[in-house]
Amino acid sequence: MSDEVYLAVDLGASSGRVVAGLFDGNRLTLEELHRFENAAVPIADSLHWDVLRLWDEIRRGLRLAAGKFGGQVRSCGIDAWGVDFALLARGDTLLGNPHSYRDRRCDGILAQVLERVPRSEIFAQTGLQFLPINTLFQLVAMRVQGSPLLDLAETFLMMPDLFHWLLTGVKTNEATNASTTQFYNPQTKDWARDLLQRLDLPKAMLGPLSEPGTNLGRLRPAVATETGLTHVDVILPPTHDTASAVMAVPALSQSLPRPDWCYISCGTWSLMGVELPGPVINEKCLGRNFTNERGVGGTTRLLKNITGLWLVQECRRKWSQAGHDYTWDALNRLALEAPPLRSFVDPDDAAFLAPADMPAAIAEYCRRTSQNVPETPGEVIRVAIESLALKSRVVLAALEDLVGSRLETIHIVGGGSQNHQLCQATADACGRRVVAGPTEATAIGNVLLQAMAAGKAGSVAQAREIVARSFSTEQYEPRDADRWQAAFERFRSACGL
Repeated sequence: MSDEVYLAVDLGASSGRVVAGLFDGNRLTLEELHRFENAAVPIADSLHWDVLRLWDEIRRGLRLAAGKFGGQVRSCGIDAWGVDFALLARGDTLLGNPHSYRDRRCDGILAQVLERVPRSEIFAQTGLQFLPINTLFQLVAMRVQGSPLLDLAETFLMMPDLFHWLLTGVKTNEATNASTTQFYNPQTKDWARDLLQRLDLPKAMLGPLSEPGTNLGRLRPAVATETGLTHVDVILPPTHDTASAVMAVPALSQSLPRPDWCYISCGTWSLMGVELPGPVINEKCLGRNFTNERGVGGTTRLLKNITGLWLVQECRRKWSQAGHDYTWDALNRLALEAPPLRSFVDPDDAAFLAPADMPAAIAEYCRRTSQNVPETPGEVIRVAIESLALKSRVVLAALEDLVGSRLETIHIVGGGSQNHQLCQATADACGRRVVAGPTEATAIGNVLLQAMAAGKAGSVAQAREIVARSFSTEQYEPRDADRWQAAFERFRSACGL
């Protein structure tokens, strides 16, 4: 049997790639065809995504796929990060380059919204974690700051929706990404239009919601001709990258209705949660500021957004600007050589959202909280990694309380699964077995949903069996329980948790 090829376009906040998934009916292999950089572009006092360049890179990747695999390519689909969006005006005019969620236009907006609509009411309608970057607060910021774009907008598209429209001409809002906006209602599975009305935000621009697996049809004729993919369907994957990554967790035990495992989709963000049959919307969940996002097959991803390897990425970028181009391996080696468990930061502190100098911000946090101040790159990275692991323990305890069961295994997927120090520290801090891998979980989930739509995998459980036999994982067992317990107490004290 010749391999069928499914193309995953995976867009992240720091890079994007076009990946071919080759499936022989039993095992899946991935081949990266094109990788490209992505970063928010500063324009005046704002941060924007260069979507036209991203579109050019996507088309280039599709041309490479056609050149290599030709008629084997069955379908393609795009996933990306959440919360950010594009607006189209009359005549399908793109209203500017979309803003990045790290833009400072939302400063103070969350507090203004809560003065108009109580936190409990917003949570009852949306079940979402309150983060100042959420789409709801971005839209309110536009209204408060007098942006003319809201009055011109006829179509609202999340980032992957925008690129699917560019591919096919079909405008739709895929459900997993829509659920990151904080104006999606996970109980009705529809937009929270009443909430938008109370905040004087337009509703007519919202389109129909579509489920993962929806076939949007063939590529636009011009795109098909340019790329050489003339008979390829565009299938909606779980377009929120975390939803795709969770689908690719190689857990063979059933997670529903009482899970015994959780996941950390670890990259720029660490998203830690469980898979449930429905949303958890109650006072306890609100008090712990957890989020209910859509998964595949009508499931709910009950999770917490933790600032992830952003801390390490930004340190590396700052040192590179100063002429010190550390490789990832070099930084990991330096971190391992640094003294362990000396100082800690709360990764989610506002000081780390978008600092000009991340190493300085970490040092200042330690100084402000009367801890040892890291001085060398290795010490700074060790503080970041151990703090991420200890924050995971805080989230793990809250998750177990919310679902009422002990979570025996933590699956770490995504780029962070390659960081052996982080994986071991997470096992040590949480006192749980960690299973790390696959690294390419987002692309794998994207591809496997396309395979499901083609009838090549019958369920998410079967898809996870394919992942387990196709990709290797590494296990980490917890160590030094007493030492990490003492570190956890100092972490909570230093971070006020």
